[in-house]
Amino acid sequence: MSKSLKNLWERFLFRDKGVLPTKKLLLLYAFLSTGFIIASFFVAISWPVIFLLNGFFVLFTLVDLVFSPSKDVLKVTRVLPSEMERGITYAVKMVVENPSDQDMFCEWKDGIPQSFDRPFPISGMVEKGSKKLFTYQTTAPVRGDYEIEKLFLRYKSRIGLWQKQMTVEQRRSVKVIPDLTETKQYLENAQRYLIHEGVNIRKQKSGVGEFAKIRSYVVGDDPRKINWRQTAKLQEVMTNEYEPEHGKYITILVDCGRMMGAELKRGNRLEKSLEAVLTVATATLQKGDYVAVLAFSKKVKAYVPPAKGMQHLQTILQSIYNVQVDAAESNYAEVFQYLQLVQKKRSLILLFSDVKTFLYEESALIYLKRVRQRHLFFMIGVEDETLVTRAKSATNNLEATMIKAIAQQQLLIKKREKLKWEKQGLLMMEAREERLATAAVSHYIDTINRGLL
Repeated sequence: MSKSLKNLWERFLFRDKGVLPTKKLLLLYAFLSTGFIIASFFVAISWPVIFLLNGFFVLFTLVDLVFSPSKDVLKVTRVLPSEMERGITYAVKMVVENPSDQDMFCEWKDGIPQSFDRPFPISGMVEKGSKKLFTYQTTAPVRGDYEIEKLFLRYKSRIGLWQKQMTVEQRRSVKVIPDLTETKQYLENAQRYLIHEGVNIRKQKSGVGEFAKIRSYVVGDDPRKINWRQTAKLQEVMTNEYEPEHGKYITILVDCGRMMGAELKRGNRLEKSLEAVLTVATATLQKGDYVAVLAFSKKVKAYVPPAKGMQHLQTILQSIYNVQVDAAESNYAEVFQYLQLVQKKRSLILLFSDVKTFLYEESALIYLKRVRQRHLFFMIGVEDETLVTRAKSATNNLEATMIKAIAQQQLLIKKREKLKWEKQGLLMMEAREERLATAAVSHYIDTINRGLL
């Protein structure tokens, strides 16, 4: 295809600039041509006359272009968020300014990526000497960096025989980050994340922790913590309240290997793990502890050194928001070796990975025993709901019975392997995808409250 034909084709596909006939013009021309054909059966009309009449008709329709604004005077502005959360709907605004003395009816498309929701074309009338705000909703389902360069505008006069098409260069960079809904929910209501399997976590090792405040005694408080000096002064039973010591180290490991690409109800295992990582990091930083994050697959993909303070959450987010699933298996041995080099202080290691894959990594067990000598280890993964459902399914034929038996066998094997690892002090669990963040935060709070770190 030649360059001119390619440009013409792109013009019809709303991707180039130029002038195009409208449906109204094509219908009028088809009606005129049909009239000439019918008239030729009754009146002798020569071909030169037909061409001349067609030429006059086309010239007459070009008057329509006079009543449409010039491209040079139009101004188009797009307002687009620079950061979008995955799966969250955002409003994008576009302002079309028409300072000319001609009304115009316009249609436009934005050059957002194909993976985004694209409710185009969007149309509307822009009166002369005015500006109009257009709004559309879009959702980004895939994390990453995106460059949005152009938007495309078609407009015509009120007569509507010809339409002009223009391309507007407006470069914008957009980051699509993980969904922070659970992180925001934690900041709004932390108590709902302190529940694990329906039981409020209240256990705290007696006699440890930092003094927080003096408050009125309530039923259930430890009588040993009564502050007798304040009780005598205020003539009311007062008690000391303690909270776990701050300044502990939490190291979060995120597996980006092949098995983390398994699809779930919303996204894949890596997406849910990243959302849970950010929620745990928020809880930890809010408590005044240090957080380090390490993403890996065959090699270390990203590492954020430990730091505290809520501003550190942005550092973590900007470092891991674009990590993707690799097609290779994860190298646990290398990451644990790397961890021993960079994390010298005792910390709670939270590993987000696929439990079934990890259980068969015999080489990882050797390195984990060394890590366990200094650190606490806890692994959490997303439960295989399909396997659990098939293990509990009813059996009414031979095929269903075999499927159920195999599913139950897999669960028993996994349970046996988990017990072997837990005897070494390496705890692990699986949670449903919607409870992954809750389970991880619950374990962190429980560990801190018990003074295990």
